[in-house]
Amino acid sequence: MSGGHRRLDLLLTLIKGWALLGGLLLLAVVLMTAYSAVAGLLISKPFPGDFELTQMGVAVAAFAFLPYCQLTFSNVSADIFTSRAGPVTVRNLNRLGSLIALFFSTFLFWRMYAGMLDYQVYLEVTTILQIPLWYAFVPSLFSLLLLIIASLITLRYPLGSINSPIEGI
Repeated sequence: MSGGHRRLDLLLTLIKGWALLGGLLLLAVVLMTAYSAVAGLLISKPFPGDFELTQMGVAVAAFAFLPYCQLTFSNVSADIFTSRAGPVTVRNLNRLGSLIALFFSTFLFWRMYAGMLDYQVYLEVTTILQIPLWYAFVPSLFSLLLLIIASLITLRYPLGSINSPIEGI
């Protein structure tokens, strides 16, 4: 296996692992929310700051899924327009979609990085737990970086490519 394929395999594994971590984070948020609801009803002592942690956790988890969705071509698409198109047309439309994803992920990374810097300067924190809001930006920016990488990979290997290393992920 060449060095390029090893790097690609490493990136694919990283993107899949990051999505799984996002799923675990979402599971933790669900468990915390369920505990808080039950504890609030039974002992009038909900989990302190549960709303803040839910808000941050769901946002981070949603961003963690984006690179994997791009890599597996699981983003929203209008198949009704391509159901009768030939394989070359579908590949070219997938490449166009990857270019658009690359543009938007790069733009979001740039603007969210600037937003994180602002949150660091002005040190806005959550109300109850006093967690700095910029903490949630770090994993979200990493997700956007992985989305940029996934967009480049799907640009190189669009859906339906012959011998694509990303088929069957």
